[in-house]
Parts: sequence; C-alpha cells; structure tokens
Amino acid sequence: MSEKMKITILENGPYLVEGNVPLAEKINVLEGRRLHRFIDGRPLPQAETYRLCRCGQTKTPPFCDDAHLHIDFDGAETASTKPYRERAKAVEGPELTMLDDGRCALAKFCHRQKGNAWTLTLTSNYEGHREEAIHAACDCPTGRLTPLDENGNEIENSYEPSIDIMQEPLVRVSGGIFVKGGIPLYSESGKVYETRNRYVLCRCGKSYNKPFCDGIHVSAGFLDEKPPKKRKGLRRRKK
Repeated sequence: MSEKMKITILENGPYLVEGNVPLAEKINVLEGRRLHRFIDGRPLPQAETYRLCRCGQTKTPPFCDDAHLHIDFDGAETASTKPYRERAKAVEGPELTMLDDGRCALAKFCHRQKGNAWTLTLTSNYEGHREEAIHAACDCPTGRLTPLDENGNEIENSYEPSIDIMQEPLVRVSGGIFVKGGIPLYSESGKVYETRNRYVLCRCGKSYNKPFCDGIHVSAGFLDEKPPKKRKGLRRRKK
C-alpha cells in the first residue's frame, strides 16, 4: 500500500480520500437463500484525491457537493477509539474462537447456508461448520467479526487497498462505504483510528456511531439516488 493512501474526516464535512485509492460501486446480491456476495455496479471516476459525501444529501453521489454546508450537518465523531481487541467480546466454540465488537452494517454476510457466524462458531466441531464460520466472519464488511487461529492470531481475507460504495437493492437502500486493505483513517482532530483490514463508514449521515456505519440507513430508507418519479397521465398500454 502506498504511504500516501489515507482517509481524513473533515469537521462536519466529507471524507477526504488521498493517495489514488481505487473506487468502485458494489451491489449486494443473494445467491440461494442466505449466501450474499458483491457484484460490480456502475463505473465510478478515479482520482488521486476525492471527497466522499458523509451527510447523505449530495446530488452527486458518492461524491461531496458541499450539501453539508446548507443543512447544518452534525458530523461529530461518537465511535469508541479503543483498539478492536479491547472492544470485542470472544465467542468460544469447540474448535474456533471468534471476536465480535458489535459494529454492524446489516449487510448480512454473516449468514451462511448452515447458519450464522455465531451458531457456526458454537457448533464448529460439526463437519464443515468451522470453515463456514470463518467465511461468515471474514466476509463481514465492517470487520465486526474476526476468527482466531489456534495461536490467537486474527484470520483475515487478503484485500488490496480500495474503497467500495455499497448498494443494497435487497432492502431497497444504499449502503455504507466499505474500506479495504488497511487504509488509515484520521479523525477530524488529526488522530488516527486503529488501522484495520476492513471497516464501513457511514454515508447516510444518521449513524449513532460516527464515523462508522451502524446500519441505520436501512430503517432510514437511505437512497443515494432517488428513483425516477412516475409521470402523471401515462397508463400502461394494454396488451
């Protein structure tokens, strides 16, 4: 990763992304009954430096258009700055330990065909459950869930540094900002949060755990681009 790559939270404003970080849109889709995966969305412009909206009101999503200046946006950071290991609780299974810090973006990657990450961990002595639990935990975009190997080391997917703008058509909303590959995140005060392999930033402006996503975009019905209005006076042609 380039030493220039970083994200800075601007006071009551956007996320400033520097260092030519690749940007993409990803759509959360369902395979079968429970397996979630990302597919490519629309192409997004690339730049050395860009600003991503944090207030949820931009008309040029996912980029900032200074809408925060006109809506009295309060972007005060409320998330804990304690390291992950201090915040997370251990879920102890017979053949696997998983850490859980409670941060959730409601992306549902923790669900697998044989159960969710917690159930699979608690039944990790059953055939195939340990591997399924690891998949369920490591695929969680927020980094909430982290399995540990026999030496207590964190098991992680390998990600190149990049940022994904998440779309959640299954629940008819737009999701958060999935940051991958250990990109440093600086607070508005200049302090750096603990660097993690994966985390999700809020972009609807309503999270109670700013700057991180807490899933409230679902209940808020957040859409970064409003669907087109139906034109009055037009009726569907009868076949």
